Amino acid sequence: MPTLKITLVKSTIGALKDQKDTVKALGLKKTNSVVEQPDNPCIRGMIFKVRHLVKVEEI
Repeated sequence: MPTLKITLVKSTIGALKDQKDTVKALGLKKTNSVVEQPDNPCIRGMIFKVRHLVKVEEI
């Protein structure tokens, strides 16, 4: 199954509460933190919601 490498590149300070919650649900805590998540529609939807805060690479 393909995986996605997700990096938080911008701070969540000033972001909406639902965007902060989405970043937290992805497993990201601090700026420049990296997580690997499976590539599925649920994760893709979460990434779409915070696309201006994260960088995504396919592995």
